[in-house]
Amino acid sequence: MPFARLNRATTPTAHIGLGLAAVGRPGYITLHRDRDLPADRSVDALRARTHELLEAAYAQGVRYFDAARSYGRSEEYLADWLTARPDVTDVVIGSKWGYAYTADWRVDAETHEVKDHSLAMFERQRAETAALLGDRLDLYQIHSVTADSPALSDKELHARLAALAAEGTTVGVSTSGPGQADAIRAALAVTVDGEPLFRTVQATYNALETSAAPALAEAHQAGVTVIVKEAMANGRLAGAEAPAVVREIGADAGLDADAVALAFVLHQPWAGVVLSGAATVTQLAGNLHAPVLDLDEGRLDRLDALVEEPEAYWRHRASLPWS
Repeated sequence: MPFARLNRATTPTAHIGLGLAAVGRPGYITLHRDRDLPADRSVDALRARTHELLEAAYAQGVRYFDAARSYGRSEEYLADWLTARPDVTDVVIGSKWGYAYTADWRVDAETHEVKDHSLAMFERQRAETAALLGDRLDLYQIHSVTADSPALSDKELHARLAALAAEGTTVGVSTSGPGQADAIRAALAVTVDGEPLFRTVQATYNALETSAAPALAEAHQAGVTVIVKEAMANGRLAGAEAPAVVREIGADAGLDADAVALAFVLHQPWAGVVLSGAATVTQLAGNLHAPVLDLDEGRLDRLDALVEEPEAYWRHRASLPWS
């Protein structure tokens, strides 16, 4: 299992990963991107920003990097950095297939990505990913699976994924939406020749949206590595946007709200890797203070009061503008 490398790492930040959704393309739904990204969002400018983040993250102990076919040029940027740093051999590289990037490098595009969980899409995107990342790819996930996704019932696709796993690439799923728990449990039930197919699950979990927790605990108990995305709720739990209680807990510890949000997720015993979605080196540095924060019972009780109903949370997320 590639994630065993993280278990052997000694740095406190080894279980924080860097996700490239916010910097692999000019438009995304994180709040305040006008402040986070340069005015020049050209391909080369975002390549430089991505490489700056990867370099800073690696220097500070981050060992998991997460991309996707739909994250614009994230795989390309990551591949370029790995080529430039042949000495970096102790990282875990993950990507995802199942969405196509369709915005043509425009922030104002009507549609930014299109979902397709068919075998044909897998074959096409797997070839695209292989052309960029080659044998550096450790983990390939189905992007944003829901309980009714055809990817969970397509036996031919399962056979192809099992073949990929036999070649040495771990196969996983990511989930999204208010029915994440159902999707996770459905994915855990998929087998090929009597063996579980999916060995990782990547899900949204944060202080506002905790509904997947029981299913994620079940996945962990089954030996599946849990990766948590959107720990800061697309910026709603960071900076001035964060609820007062998050900012207060951070201030008491001499930290910013983003560290509190990440610490809340790191506190969960089933959380194997928690992704930072930092778009600046300053944000990344703040995120990486999370492991030092002690969340005692009183602080956890205060954060537990923030939980929203899943349907309301995901409606709000769907309303966030691409910017």
